[in-house]
Amino acid sequence: MALLETRNLSKSFGGLQAIDKVSLKVEPNTIHGLIGPNGSGKSTFFNLLTGVYQPDEGSYISFDGVDITNSPAHTIAGLGLARTFQLLRLYGELSVLDNVMVGYHPHTKYGPLAPLLNGAEVRRQDKAVREEMQELLEFIGLADHAEIPAAELSGGQRRLLALGRAIAMRPKMLLLDEPGAGLSPVNVDNLMATIMTLKERYNLTIIVVEHILKVVMSTCDTISVLDHGQKISEGTPEYVKNDPAVVETRGSDDPDRTNNLSVSVHIRRDDQRGTRK
Repeated sequence: MALLETRNLSKSFGGLQAIDKVSLKVEPNTIHGLIGPNGSGKSTFFNLLTGVYQPDEGSYISFDGVDITNSPAHTIAGLGLARTFQLLRLYGELSVLDNVMVGYHPHTKYGPLAPLLNGAEVRRQDKAVREEMQELLEFIGLADHAEIPAAELSGGQRRLLALGRAIAMRPKMLLLDEPGAGLSPVNVDNLMATIMTLKERYNLTIIVVEHILKVVMSTCDTISVLDHGQKISEGTPEYVKNDPAVVETRGSDDPDRTNNLSVSVHIRRDDQRGTRK
């Protein structure tokens, strides 16, 4: 059974149809890529999955066998669906360690009065969680920065921290919104290795939105392509790469400059009828 399924998922904003009857399935323990040009609906799709937006009537979303079509964001997160954001949302004044602790917080096993009634047990649990979060920081390469404010991290480090905080939520599925944005070519290679390791180490299912084609082509089991809110192609990386409806373009004459890779999509139309093929 698919871990995530959408049927006829749609979202309009006034006269703009941002998502138009998108149906897809994401199988457990796979990495699913979502690509398309700017404005194709990728971020809106993520916002619908996570309860930020409510879909139009007739849409359906299920996660882990539960209908979440009109569920609020906190309910969806509680079921195990976590995400990172294209625009990072970190607590700059908190330490790196405390930022990932925030992600873990919903899993704490004691109430607000516990420190007064059973302080020793609370301290024991807190120590165990901090050790676990320190191991997580080691995994994402930020252990040496655990005690510094998040605001002092570089752009690439802040993206790693956002990823770590999402992992700390112990999700079943992780949505990554352009995790490679702003990374150097070397760090893009590191990112690909991290995504692959995440899947195995944490038994995660991952959906990744990314403009750097090298990332999705190298890590994803399946790729879906959006254009003007519609799904126009889906399949293995090799299938999508060779689909005439999908055009890969490079923003640089140097094919090795992975940060300049982007994706553009055209839809083949009958010259006379203007119909979608």
